[in-house]
Amino acid sequence: MLTVEKIGGTSMSALHDVITNIIQYNRTGDELYNRIFVVSAFSGVTNLLLENKKTGEPGVYHRIAKYQDFHQSIDDLIIKLQDINKKYVPLGLDQQFADEFIETRVRDAQHYLDNLANILGSGYVSKEGILQAAREILASIGESHSAFVFTNILQNMGIHATLVDLSGFHDHKSYTIDQRIKHTFANIDFTKTICIVTGYAKGTEGIMREFDRGYSEVTFCKIAVAVNPGEAIIHKEYHLCSADPMLVGVDNCVPVGFTNYDVADQLADVGMEAIHPKASKPLEINNINLRIKNTFEPEHPGTLITKDYVCESKRVEVITGTDKVLMIDIYDPLMVGNVGSDYQIMKVFYDMGISYNFKATSANSISIVIWEKDFDKKLIGELEDMFEKVTVEKMAMVCLIGSNIDQPGLLAKSAGALAGKGINIKSAGFALRKVNIQFLVAREDFDPAIIVLNEVMSD
Repeated sequence: MLTVEKIGGTSMSALHDVITNIIQYNRTGDELYNRIFVVSAFSGVTNLLLENKKTGEPGVYHRIAKYQDFHQSIDDLIIKLQDINKKYVPLGLDQQFADEFIETRVRDAQHYLDNLANILGSGYVSKEGILQAAREILASIGESHSAFVFTNILQNMGIHATLVDLSGFHDHKSYTIDQRIKHTFANIDFTKTICIVTGYAKGTEGIMREFDRGYSEVTFCKIAVAVNPGEAIIHKEYHLCSADPMLVGVDNCVPVGFTNYDVADQLADVGMEAIHPKASKPLEINNINLRIKNTFEPEHPGTLITKDYVCESKRVEVITGTDKVLMIDIYDPLMVGNVGSDYQIMKVFYDMGISYNFKATSANSISIVIWEKDFDKKLIGELEDMFEKVTVEKMAMVCLIGSNIDQPGLLAKSAGALAGKGINIKSAGFALRKVNIQFLVAREDFDPAIIVLNEVMSD
């Protein structure tokens, strides 16, 4: 069975485990082949190139964006990437070969970036387009590096591995991403090789414009659609679990096992991504099943996500949420009976490019929940110009999610459990499909809410 598989950055940094638990696990000879692996950059590398995903600490990109000299940052980057190479020499990496590759690639990128910086400094062109190109060039370095290292190690082990570099670094052809994938894979016999593919793919549309740091999943899904595999697989450093094991304890949660793409979308909406929802749509539309596996537990089948799965019994599959949201409450006594208040509010959100993941209404108010990172004072200012009172409160969202949770008493049971712990529900809601019940609680109540709901749902 042909498979398209993705290996994340944390797993990539544990290459010995990847080789043992994924590449070689229960396979020998020709069984090693007929697999395409889309790889992320080694852990932390994209943070150096762009910015730290969690802390926002600037990388090389931000020096360019601020019209600062970035050459020392480039020199430091080469040293750090070559230090990473040293880690994999015991696995068989040809260090000199790898060091020469990455220095050449980064210096070539520096040449392009110098040209962009000069054009940017002239003031004659749009800053947005130039910076987007710089971001794409920098991002491509991470996956080109990890894919080269991985391929070299496998080849030195005697495994037939093919490096598939979709970064198009010296390719001036105006391919879309789909065209580049089709062209690059056209003459590869998958039954005779393992393909190691860069998670970054160059295309005329710019893979980072819509997805930014989620681009490797886009590449993964586009390849899957192009080759129509028996299964798509994502290898992570953890299982997709019924609750966060770090919070409720490893013994108090289990891998989900089976679920559907609708549930996967609900999880992504609160930051617990099995896969980016926009990236997964091509898989869902083309009826390609997705399996989430734990790199460090290869014997476990993981969780299979399909288009039509519905759990046989009525139960909650996942208890999750986030404590990084804000609730914006818009009040005005003139709302009652007024047509268009909601439209006015949504127009402001749309114009500012801010999405929301919860909304509740009453006669005179509308409450909307957004990610705290998306908060903008201009949003509040515009709303205050239109409505009598706008308040903002830090909040946490706790969710009960599943493919078949439409059971009598579930809302009462969960609300009662929260009340029993002295947790006040600020707001709550669910759509008619009943795949996600959402509770808004105070931030300090987030952990206790997850724990108590996990306890009562496990009874």
